[in-house]
Amino acid sequence: MNFDNTQIGIFGLGHIGLPTAAILANNNIHVLGADVNENTVKNINQGICNFEEPGLNSLVKEAVKNNYLSATTDLEYVAKTSDIIIVIVPTPIFENKKADLTYVISACENIKKGLKKGNLVIIESTVPPETGLNIVKPLLEESGLICGEDFYLSYSPERALPNNTIYEMTHNARIIGGFNEKSADLTAQLYSYITQGEIIKVKNITSAEMVKLMENTYRDVNIALSNELAKICEKINVNANEVISAANYHPRVNLHTPGPGVGGHCIPIDPYFLIEIAEKYGETATLISDSRMINDSMPEHVLDLLTRFDNNVSSVSVLGIAYKGNVDDVRETPSKKLIELLLENKYDVVAHDPMVKDEIIETFNVKSVEYEESLKSDCIIIMTDHDLYKDLKPEQVKDKLIISTKPILDGDEFREAGVNYQAIGDIVL
Repeated sequence: MNFDNTQIGIFGLGHIGLPTAAILANNNIHVLGADVNENTVKNINQGICNFEEPGLNSLVKEAVKNNYLSATTDLEYVAKTSDIIIVIVPTPIFENKKADLTYVISACENIKKGLKKGNLVIIESTVPPETGLNIVKPLLEESGLICGEDFYLSYSPERALPNNTIYEMTHNARIIGGFNEKSADLTAQLYSYITQGEIIKVKNITSAEMVKLMENTYRDVNIALSNELAKICEKINVNANEVISAANYHPRVNLHTPGPGVGGHCIPIDPYFLIEIAEKYGETATLISDSRMINDSMPEHVLDLLTRFDNNVSSVSVLGIAYKGNVDDVRETPSKKLIELLLENKYDVVAHDPMVKDEIIETFNVKSVEYEESLKSDCIIIMTDHDLYKDLKPEQVKDKLIISTKPILDGDEFREAGVNYQAIGDIVL
């Protein structure tokens, strides 16, 4: 397929949608992005990226300058003028932990108004299995066109790590599941412009949907196991991270690192989609459910460490609001729940994060302070493994309670210096 005279429409210009758009546009393919956020659209049309991601800003700037990338809030117009449409909108969960497909459905409602014969629609948003067949396909067929004959439909889950998104998107393997063979083939041709990695076609759309959920659920369950092991290690004065590192020398063992919970747009959300589909067919998904419960409970365990080892603390600094080190992404961050628990228990709480803007931090109902100021609280809880925090020295926190939820400091060094240092999976009574 020749993409010289093809327009790609991308619904959703967030952490995955915008990099996808920029990579395609820098391959001299015309891309029109659709997003409901007017500020996002305005910035993109000026060659500006709304969030931090190494290498992305220059790609966006170059694509806009060369007239291969533009954006609009007119979703129906994007559908009417595009030949291929990729949907990369958010899929959060409701309070009852069921999938919220509002954005996917809204995108499809707009797409069907402009759908034409020969169009290809690709869903990248993470969704419960059977969403493509039971929700997306029927919605698009309300256009009067028949899937697999008049238009084509496929699913391809994104795989990208924040702070390394461009490299991963251009090098990782891509999974593609098509409604039929032609749907898969057309999608594979397009994605060959995005990645140098292997393109793997699975049997159908539902299989591809399941791949993404399996990947992230594996990681969630593995982290939950590590967190349980860490709690056991705390009781017997064993450093869990040391033991996990040693255990991982076994050729068939790959334990993840324990911590304060999991965050981001995938791991804390995707397992619930499997739980939901299991319940629909009369299964319980016990292991997956229990793992979610364990990982969601880790902020409470951090609070327990605080009360267990110092009853005289009145002020607490939370170091790290982003869900992982050296990124500015706060989606589903465990720090949010920890801050809520600390405030409920009447602690005076402040926060610091070198990557996250003050106005974002303060949406968590805490004051954002400078790093030096954050070290003045009675208790300092390290929630994120930013590089800055790895340089913390015992003399900076001599009379404080330090709780590290990430294995970034030498606990023995701090204890030998007289610091009350505690860590998940490494407790000295």
